[in-house]
Amino acid sequence: MTIVRRWGWTLLSLVAGTLAVAAAPADKVVKQEPPVGKMTLGQRLLVDDGSCPRGQIKEVIGGDHVNVGGTQHIVRKSRCIPR
Repeated sequence: MTIVRRWGWTLLSLVAGTLAVAAAPADKVVKQEPPVGKMTLGQRLLVDDGSCPRGQIKEVIGGDHVNVGGTQHIVRKSRCIPR
């Protein structure tokens, strides 16, 4: 094999691997938000509870607030994102 072909196959393998990882679902989808204190800091969940407009879903990111047993003043965040 020539060097060009070898690098071509290597590049093709890298692109295919990257696409496979990017297509994998990163967040779990649940029907309701978990109770306060049940998510870890930075944990992401998709909540399909009907609170966002059509075509969007609620993304919840866990915090670590002292009011619920945490050690920092980081509150849970939520926002609507495209599905």
